[in-house]
Amino acid sequence: MKRAFNWDDTRIFLAIVRAGMLSGAAEALEMGVATISRRLERLEQALAMPLFSRHQSGYRLTDEGEALLERAEALEYAGLAFGETANLQGNVAGLVRLATSDNLASHFIQPSLKTLLEKYPSLRVEVLSGVQSVNLHRRDADLAVRMVKPESGNLTLKRLGTVGFGLYGAKTYLKELDRMEGGVRLSEAHYVGWSDSHQHLPAARWVTRMLRGRPCRVEANTLVAQVSAVSAGLGLGVLPHFMAREKDLQCIDSEPGVDQALWLVMHSDLAESRRVRATADHLIALFDEVKDQLTMP
Repeated sequence: MKRAFNWDDTRIFLAIVRAGMLSGAAEALEMGVATISRRLERLEQALAMPLFSRHQSGYRLTDEGEALLERAEALEYAGLAFGETANLQGNVAGLVRLATSDNLASHFIQPSLKTLLEKYPSLRVEVLSGVQSVNLHRRDADLAVRMVKPESGNLTLKRLGTVGFGLYGAKTYLKELDRMEGGVRLSEAHYVGWSDSHQHLPAARWVTRMLRGRPCRVEANTLVAQVSAVSAGLGLGVLPHFMAREKDLQCIDSEPGVDQALWLVMHSDLAESRRVRATADHLIALFDEVKDQLTMP
């Protein structure tokens, strides 16, 4: 007999998706494993379809479960938005998870947080930085500051400004190039570039064109690592002006044509959350204040 659908069981479904096993879902939701198993069974009976296939390594989504994942996430966000709306008249409080890159976090965002937290003492901020991208739809973070514009999803976007890039080299390496016959030849220089997984970036494509089939001397998947390699004299690199300036690198070309827009991204259902809105407004004001530092060599 088909059971009635209980929307709260979607929490069980999403927790198992994220943990990959019943025990992890039980820990995340602070429930017993038997309860998790029973509610998953109830959900599958209500939907009249299997949502997971069971393996020794854990639970994997079936095709039917995969098809329902986006709808389940939308239901989760609708519940969060309902709770946030109920507290619109309350204080700005709670945890905001902000995803961004290491360089933007260390140079601009983290030094600015003291002002935000002094204004809202009950607010907490978790900065998630690194090379691994986050999924706002799966609640990896509440909002993000990105140099790549998302092309799809139920997202609210705000352009924060432009990150200017230039071609830079260490003074020691530029002296080596000067000693070459005919002086500095960019087509013959060594380059520090991006790894294969980042070849879609404008800076990576610029370096590829300049190399004309030659391999990069050094490849890295973060700007911090590239700045370090260029500073060590391993080659030329296309770097953000604000990062190269801090390391006293010499600019060879201030406008190679690979500047990138900077975007503030949040899930649309959280756009009116007081804690998320207060953090977003702070970031908008911050990047307006430092826009010259981002764009100028």
